[in-house]
Amino acid sequence: MTRITPVVKNLIIINVILYFGLKYGLDAFKANYYMYLLPIGEGFNPYQLFTHMFMHGDERHLFFNMLTLFFLGPITEQTLGQKRFLTLFITAGIIGGITHILTSNAAAVGASGAINGVVVAFATMFPNMKLMVFPLPFEVKAKYLVGLFVFIDFYFGVTNYSSGIAHFAHLGGAITGFAMIHMWKLANLR
Repeated sequence: MTRITPVVKNLIIINVILYFGLKYGLDAFKANYYMYLLPIGEGFNPYQLFTHMFMHGDERHLFFNMLTLFFLGPITEQTLGQKRFLTLFITAGIIGGITHILTSNAAAVGASGAINGVVVAFATMFPNMKLMVFPLPFEVKAKYLVGLFVFIDFYFGVTNYSSGIAHFAHLGGAITGFAMIHMWKLANLR
């Protein structure tokens, strides 16, 4: 297992501190409001495209986003370097947010677009790396596992099957991750 890298560690710390700080009583200035990505015409401000990445809907949402970042972020950061990795994370989150507000009339929070950018970047660089995902008792190549998740987001987004999840934000982040790795000419490293 790869050791946690500086940018990944700091992103996890920032997300955890902001979530618990704003959710459980330290929100004297109503900063929580500024952390939501609101629909255009219903309180949207451009800075929300950035701030929404650092707040989550509940503890489970925070946990799974940070767990994914913890496991796939370090190898992605080591491969890209700190500046490119942070650029990827923020760009995927912003593009995910833009995709969401163009396809939905609901508020959104969370780093899921940014996380999907990291996950797809990982799978684009290391498509044949085998991953274990609980509860599956076997390894799956990254390209198949991540491809399945992207397909599920697409299907649920188009059919509007699972409300409350910003599937198009996930897809916007995923497409960004794929595009940035190809722009940097880092596809298929192993």
